[in-house]
Amino acid sequence: MDPNYPVFANTLETYDAYFQDDRERYIRSERYRRTYEAYEQFQAMTNQQAEGSGSGIKRTRTYIPRDREEAEQRLLEDYFGNDDTPPKYPEENFRRRYRMSSTLFAKIVNDITSYDAQPLPEYFRFFRQRIDALGRNSIGPILKITSAIRQLAYGTAPDAFDEYLQIAERCSRECLDNFTKCIYILYVEEYLRKPSLEDIEKTYALHEEKHGLPGMLGSIDCMHWDWKNCPKALHGQFKRNDHKYPTLMLEAVADQRLWIWHAYFGVPGSNNDLNVLYGSPLFDDVLADTAPEAPFVVNERTYKQGYYLADGIYPTWSTFVKTFSIARDEKTLKFKRVQESARKDIERAFGVLQGRWGIIRQPARALQINTLRRIMYCCIILHNMILQSEKFELSNFKDMFVNPETNMQRTWIERCDLHVRRSKELRDSLVHNELRHDLVNHLWNLDH
Repeated sequence: MDPNYPVFANTLETYDAYFQDDRERYIRSERYRRTYEAYEQFQAMTNQQAEGSGSGIKRTRTYIPRDREEAEQRLLEDYFGNDDTPPKYPEENFRRRYRMSSTLFAKIVNDITSYDAQPLPEYFRFFRQRIDALGRNSIGPILKITSAIRQLAYGTAPDAFDEYLQIAERCSRECLDNFTKCIYILYVEEYLRKPSLEDIEKTYALHEEKHGLPGMLGSIDCMHWDWKNCPKALHGQFKRNDHKYPTLMLEAVADQRLWIWHAYFGVPGSNNDLNVLYGSPLFDDVLADTAPEAPFVVNERTYKQGYYLADGIYPTWSTFVKTFSIARDEKTLKFKRVQESARKDIERAFGVLQGRWGIIRQPARALQINTLRRIMYCCIILHNMILQSEKFELSNFKDMFVNPETNMQRTWIERCDLHVRRSKELRDSLVHNELRHDLVNHLWNLDH
C-alpha cells in the first residue's frame, strides 16, 4: 500500500501522536525515579553522619550558657580595678601572667580598639564590642585579648580558660588568630624593622663597652620550632633525624640587650643555617644600596659596615666574624673566649623568647604555616615591646632614620653592576680574615 495514500498517512499521524504521550510520561517517570533515588541516598548519608560511628545517637550541638558579663566583671576586679577599688592581684602577678605591665597591656587594647581604616579589616572588627541577636553585649576586647595572651604565654589549648573567661574553644582560637594579625599590622614597622643609623651607632658603643668588640651589630643564629600537627604530605620536607617532630626554622639577629633586629621564619626544618641564610632578606638593603653607611675603626683600619658574630657553619663573608676552631696562641685563645661568650647573646634571646611565650616552646598544634608564622612574629614583636617598656634605650621611632629608596635615576646596567659589586664585597673572605685578625690584636692590646 502506498504510504502516501491519505488514509494511511492519517493513521500514522494518529499512531505517533498516541505514543508520543506515552514517551513523555515515561521520561517524566524516569526522571522522577532518579531524583527520588538521589534524594534517598542523600538522606541516608545525612543520617549516617548524624548517627556517628556505632553510637546510634544523633549528634546535636550542645548549648552551654556562658555568663560573659560576669566573667568580664571578675577579670576587671582581679587585675584592673577602678578608681575607688584597687585590683585584687598586685602588679607583679599581672606581669607574671600577662608577661607585660598593665600599662603596656592597656596600650595594646587601646591601639587595637581605636584602629581606624576604611574599610576596617575583619580582624580589627572582631575586637569591637557589639550587640548580638539576643540584645546582649558581645565578648569584650579585654576578655578576647586576655585569652589570646594567655594562650601565647602558657601554650595551652584554646579551651583551657573556658571556666574563668567563659569563652568557647572556637572563639578562643579566633581570638589568637585575629590578635596576631592585629599586632603585626600595628607594630611590625616599629618593633621589627631594620636598624637606623642612630641605632647602629648605639649598638656599636654598647657592644664595644660590654664585649670590647667595635663594629659589632649583633649575633646571628637559627632556632627550630617543632611542628606536631604537620601534614603527612610535608613530613619529608620539614622532618630531619635529630628532631622528634617536623620543624620550622627561625633566623634571628639579636644584640646584647636581647633586642631582636631581624627575624626570618618559615623555612622547612630539613635545611641547615646556611640554606636559611641564602634565602634570608638580611642583606637585601645592603645589596639594594639602601642601608645606612656606618663605618667603624678597629686596630687603626676602617671598615665600611658592621658585622655579626656567627658559628662555624656560616660562610667566611666580610659581614660575619667566626671564632677559631683551635686556638694557636694566647691572642687567638682570648679572641675565641670573647667571641664565643658574646655570641651567646642570640642564645639568651632565644631562651628568653621561649621562656616568655610558652606557645613556641611547645610543639605547634596549628595546621597552617601562615598561622604559625603570624604567631612567631607576634611573639617577637611583643618581646621587643616589653623590652622597650622596661626602659631599654632605643631611638625614637618618629624621628628615626628612614632608609632611602633605591636610586631610580640609575640605569638598569648601573643597578646590575652595583648589585654585583655589593655582592662581592659582602662575600669577601679576605676582608673577613683581615677583620678577624684586627679584632684579635685589638682585644689583646686592651689588656697589654
